[in-house]
Amino acid sequence: MTQKSTVSSDGVSVVGICGSLRPGSYSHSALRIALKGAQEAGAATKLIDLKEYQLIHCDGKEDESRYPEDVFRLRKEVHAAQGLILATPEYHGSFSGVLKNALDLMGFDEIEGKMIGLLGVSGGKMGALNALNGLRVVGRALHAWVIPEQTSIPEAWGVFDEEGNIKDADLKVRIMALGKQVARFSYLHSSEGAQEFLRAWEGAPLNPGGGTHD
Repeated sequence: MTQKSTVSSDGVSVVGICGSLRPGSYSHSALRIALKGAQEAGAATKLIDLKEYQLIHCDGKEDESRYPEDVFRLRKEVHAAQGLILATPEYHGSFSGVLKNALDLMGFDEIEGKMIGLLGVSGGKMGALNALNGLRVVGRALHAWVIPEQTSIPEAWGVFDEEGNIKDADLKVRIMALGKQVARFSYLHSSEGAQEFLRAWEGAPLNPGGGTHD
């Protein structure tokens, strides 16, 4: 049974990025539930639906003067949040290309230090574990804190109805718990006590005893 936290997440913002462009996306439906969990934990939430953003394919160019305005809107919205939930279908054993491109258009400025929760859906019985493992690697590369708990939804076609409502009450609780954990960890990480610890840790002198001794 999931224990309720006594920590309020007031003042924390959690954004969710939907990595599917498909109409009636199961990733979108699941992400709405996770964000509802974050909301119940006291966080302000926003769902970023990538099909509503005009993004360029990441080309690695330093000159971004011709980038669509939505690239900078995406960066600003993610940068302003303390927590992030990434939702993706599993395609060919990995997460979606549209989500990878969105992440490639961002970097340390937007994602470093954030709490990240992972949510994946799959049409097969094996679930979306490969996609979630790939996203966990991306989170580490961008110096984010990927929470241990993640949610993989196998055979998603049988989990949601035509309106996108979930039919499995226990699974709904698990998905909402993911959102709640992102909100609560984001609050703890952004609290003044945590910030004092991080400032002290970052300013600590190098270990003088790092050499070898007889």
